[in-house]
Amino acid sequence: MLDLNLDIYGFVGIIMLIGIVKKNAIMMIDFALEAQRKDGKSPADAIYQGCLVRFRPIMMTSMAALMGTLPIALGLGAGAESRRTLGVSVVGGLIFSQFVTLFLTPVVYIYMEQAKEWASRTFGKKHHPEAEPDSSQGPFPGRVGAPIARSIDAPDLSRLGRSGDRR
Repeated sequence: MLDLNLDIYGFVGIIMLIGIVKKNAIMMIDFALEAQRKDGKSPADAIYQGCLVRFRPIMMTSMAALMGTLPIALGLGAGAESRRTLGVSVVGGLIFSQFVTLFLTPVVYIYMEQAKEWASRTFGKKHHPEAEPDSSQGPFPGRVGAPIARSIDAPDLSRLGRSGDRR
């Protein structure tokens, strides 16, 4: 039985692990969002395709980190006892994080997409025609300028055209 305490090296390993897990999830979700927007796929099909396409880069990153920290976790070399918590936290965390990334992330993605669809159906935008800006006034309707320039003595700049000429 190992008697390891969570010291500064262990915390460094956990921070490194969080970065790797975050990157892996971002790679899958980014691919899924792109497939949804460009190809019009459903969220389930998009994340499935993202898992298939991004599986190899995710495994390559995780295996490189695992093989790099395995000697530290095994405690090989001079002074390795002090850094062993780093290796154990990264190796154990990478094994656990692979399951989280490959199994839990797609499920959470699908649930979040369903929640987004429900929220847009329930709290969708209401169309208010009177709130639409007048396109004849250009991109900045009304008075233009910083709040300090909108004082009583400031001229009304909304009469100026785009080229700066008075109308």
